Amino acid sequence: MIDLYYWPTPNGHKVSIMLEECGLEYNTIPVDIGGGDQFSPEFLKVSPNNRIPAIVDRDTAVSVFEGGAILMYLAEKADQLLPHEQAAKYDVLQWLFWQAGGLGPMAGQLSHFVSYTKTDVPYAHQRYENEYDRLLAVMDVRLRNREFLAGDYSIADIASFPWVLPYNRLGNDLDRFVNLRRWFDDIKQRPAVRKGIDLGNDWTRDGLRTDAAKLLLFGQNSQTVFDAAKAAEE
Repeated sequence: MIDLYYWPTPNGHKVSIMLEECGLEYNTIPVDIGGGDQFSPEFLKVSPNNRIPAIVDRDTAVSVFEGGAILMYLAEKADQLLPHEQAAKYDVLQWLFWQAGGLGPMAGQLSHFVSYTKTDVPYAHQRYENEYDRLLAVMDVRLRNREFLAGDYSIADIASFPWVLPYNRLGNDLDRFVNLRRWFDDIKQRPAVRKGIDLGNDWTRDGLRTDAAKLLLFGQNSQTVFDAAKAAEE
């Protein structure tokens, strides 16, 4: 049994999709990031970075935070979606890290300026809009001669899909990318992907737009970390 600490965000969806794809039994523990659950002492024991997702494998007593590391752990546990052969394995891993270091952070910053800022910041908006657009083109070129990012469907595709999913809200048009559009439509139809994306859709998430939630999400600094650590020790 896997305990999944989760909120329905692109990073959360990486792991919910993976668990569904692998057929692993899991128990979902909601972490309301707009309500401050990510600072609870219980959660910080699992995720010291106070970010979702995180897992605890009850079978092995192993806990893992950071989406890419979780995908690797689950792939090894289930022996799925990560090749054994060295060249194929690192083909997958380089695209997994590409997502973690590029596509996710750039799309996340663009999402911030699209959805959460009250004042217009044209330079920042344009900066991240251009980079998100560039990264979609990188995927499109990569997919010209292969069905998935690393040949066969893998954790690289699972990690990337949730960050392509909000393309419309982020002001892009996926029809500009013929190969990426095909990849996106194929993955979107997978039953496990649909179940993973739907997890938590019925939860109330309006609180993320309140000033209090924005302060929790975007007003963090070193003192936030020290305060949460002190509370966890008490």
